[in-house]
Amino acid sequence: MEKIWLQSYQEGVRAEVDVRAYSSIIDVLDTSVKKFGPQPSFSNMGTTLTYTQTATFVNQFTSYLQNVLNLQKGERVAIMMPNVLQYPIAVFGVLQAGGVVVNVNPLYTPRELAHQLIDSGATAIIVLENFAHTVAQVLEQTAIRQVIVASMGDMLGWLKGTVVNFMLRKVKKMVKPFQIEGSVTFLYALELGKKQRFTPVPLELEDLALLQYTGGTTGMSKGAMLTHGNIVANMQQASEWIKANLVPGEEVVVTPLPLYHIFSLTVNIMIFANAGSKNILITNPRDIKALVKVLKNNRVTVMSGVNTLFNALIHNEEFKTIDFSTWKLVLGGGMATQKMVAQEWKAITGVPIIDAYGLTEASPGVCANPLNNPEYTGTAGLPVSNTDIEIRDDNGKVLGVGEVGELWVQGPQVMKGYWNRPEETAKVLDSRGFVATGDMAEIDAKGYVKLVDRKKDMILVSGFNVYPNEVEEVVAAIPEVLEVACIGVPNEKSGEAIKLFVVKRDPNLTREQIIAYCRQNLTGYKVPKDIEFCSELPKSAVGKILRKDLRTEK
Repeated sequence: MEKIWLQSYQEGVRAEVDVRAYSSIIDVLDTSVKKFGPQPSFSNMGTTLTYTQTATFVNQFTSYLQNVLNLQKGERVAIMMPNVLQYPIAVFGVLQAGGVVVNVNPLYTPRELAHQLIDSGATAIIVLENFAHTVAQVLEQTAIRQVIVASMGDMLGWLKGTVVNFMLRKVKKMVKPFQIEGSVTFLYALELGKKQRFTPVPLELEDLALLQYTGGTTGMSKGAMLTHGNIVANMQQASEWIKANLVPGEEVVVTPLPLYHIFSLTVNIMIFANAGSKNILITNPRDIKALVKVLKNNRVTVMSGVNTLFNALIHNEEFKTIDFSTWKLVLGGGMATQKMVAQEWKAITGVPIIDAYGLTEASPGVCANPLNNPEYTGTAGLPVSNTDIEIRDDNGKVLGVGEVGELWVQGPQVMKGYWNRPEETAKVLDSRGFVATGDMAEIDAKGYVKLVDRKKDMILVSGFNVYPNEVEEVVAAIPEVLEVACIGVPNEKSGEAIKLFVVKRDPNLTREQIIAYCRQNLTGYKVPKDIEFCSELPKSAVGKILRKDLRTEK
């Protein structure tokens, strides 16, 4: 369709940017190290690395992967860590060695972890010791031949690191016992890497960089194949969008969203490393008191977040006492920010939340609101530079302004396809390179995209995708359950929450039993908050459970 959104671009934002300005993600890092070497790059728990120090550790880890593990170009390496200093070192190290990063949510259950490791064929995994017991339970099922175990205190210096590790292991009991034969510590891997130089691996934009797992309507997640070119392109597109508010080498960015999530990885690692920013990594964003302390004690200029986090902060009295005079930019992603939250945030901070929209299959950025919009728009914003969109009906016909259909996206940020799933890829990628988002949307006369509903049954909990089939599959395995259906219901805190409708096989089955079983087999955000017992579920003529009828009845 005609790019009517260009008329609404902020002055100075170009319709087309050079998405091939860098040859790879590593070229981006190398450029930043040369430009900003002695300046702070990543900070966590009071310890800060410069760009030069970060590059030194990255080189050591690359050397370990090449010279000790004999990692070959294209091999998959899983990373299972929250936001700690080892995370960017591991990501850049794997990519520099020619490997492919497989991001893993550290809160995964053994069942979820096993699926991702088996599906990706990962041959190594870097895991924070707090979650190593989960890895230990599934190793025999996978192709993993080396486990590298990181500790929270690794990069914090000997004294502080020792204290932190002691507290986590002995006092707070946050590290469960595990036994993994042949595992090495992250620090030992760096020591081994110091002994030899790494061999530079020729990287091109077409080379695979990430297998970023995302759910599907069939339940289990699929690996979106994102290339160096996809990520570099989206970095360039987003940088163009926000350049008016940034001064290279001077920004202080707070990163509370997990880096294993594609939004945080592209925005916080790529965009702001490219801009020479200091990136403060927040390991546990649920600890609002500690997060507020970080926000108060640093000259923050940029922050990213989701509605759930923004809502928690505006209801914290200490947050309201922060000096926001240095704040320039607040980015919202993962889920739409609610109007009340956006308005209260602006009233407290004086800085609007700039909502953006994307999906894993697009690296993720597709649309964003202009930075000069003074008020909340309630939309996904405008398609970013180098991006084309179409609103299509069920027959593939392109619709016009004000008509609701499925949103399709085309651009250099769109994935190659799903890992080892050509049939699934064919369902969402057409011959022109457009990807189906599964979102129902409309576009207005100014080019703003408004999301109306989701075509899929996917549930969005605090920015994380939850797929009903997966939850239903787990609950259906409970012997006392006859039938189960899962839907999303509105929730003030998380946007949506999971609700189950259950038909009992055993009349003595309780809500607590179901939740306990779910907690053993599902990540926390996938666990249902509401369970309704019923005598039967609505079904179609062929026996398919009708979730849409349950949504109406709820």
